[in-house]
Amino acid sequence: MEYKDYYRIMGVERDASQAEIKRAYRKLARKYHPDVSKEANAEERFKEVGEAYEVLKDAEKRAAYDQLGANWQAGQDFHAPPGWDQGFEFRGGSSRGDGFSGASAEDFSEFFESLFGRGGFAGHGQSRQPPQGRDTHARLVIDLEDAYEGASRQLTLKHAEPGPDGRPQIQERTLNVRIPKGIRQGQHIRLAGQGGAASGNGKAGDLYLEVEIRPHALYKVEGRDVYLDLPVTPWEAALGARVKVPTPSGKVDLKIPADSKSGQKLRLKGRGLPAKQPGDFYVVLQIAVPPATSDAVKDAYRELEKVADFNPRTGLES
Repeated sequence: MEYKDYYRIMGVERDASQAEIKRAYRKLARKYHPDVSKEANAEERFKEVGEAYEVLKDAEKRAAYDQLGANWQAGQDFHAPPGWDQGFEFRGGSSRGDGFSGASAEDFSEFFESLFGRGGFAGHGQSRQPPQGRDTHARLVIDLEDAYEGASRQLTLKHAEPGPDGRPQIQERTLNVRIPKGIRQGQHIRLAGQGGAASGNGKAGDLYLEVEIRPHALYKVEGRDVYLDLPVTPWEAALGARVKVPTPSGKVDLKIPADSKSGQKLRLKGRGLPAKQPGDFYVVLQIAVPPATSDAVKDAYRELEKVADFNPRTGLES
């Protein structure tokens, strides 16, 4: 995926005011509008300009985009840094209202969607129109243990407002958030009335927090199911054993069947994420081979080689 330099596309400096960005957009949109332009690449350029304006016209999106830094080059291979937008609060919606037809979700590039989601924001429909305030969204990163037990967290959110010079200025606010037990990756917590303020006496919009479960050193989460790679010795796999296994809700005794194979999954029913129908906890066996670091271990391997009559590559020969 290629990095897009939206300032370069718009032909403005990074410190350009919102008025300068708007003027640049109007000029370029007229130049490349497919209905009137004679340029060979008019439609492609029109979409590119529309996408750049979608970001730079919006105080929150522009501030978040600027946070990526100015050292990226157009066309450079790009992957969004983990948690790059954590703490930012974005307004929903993408209506343009500048006298030109707005871009649809299909017009946005992979680069745009990797930063702001399809259509400019993740997981919600059209924004509310005045007199109601707009819905906003932000990302909430939690630990796996929070999803198992539920928790209360204090969250500081950043949003941007145009300053006197037209440049976005960061504002902060702090909220108390209750994380419900059993919440999954990608689900949303709705905080009613905590979104954008309304004009007049209208109702404020809502704030939607998209939940992201922080990667864990031991466990991998897929939906409501949780997975653990469990190292076992060759003799535990061959002969069977009982071992203590960690889970997010505490240790359990696990029976390893005799003649187990590496990669074999053992299911602990109902020990995944809590719910009316809870997920399962899967233990994936990984056979760990002891290193031959002493003469005694080497002799044991040589003896095993004699008595086992085992060739793991049987069937590979043509």
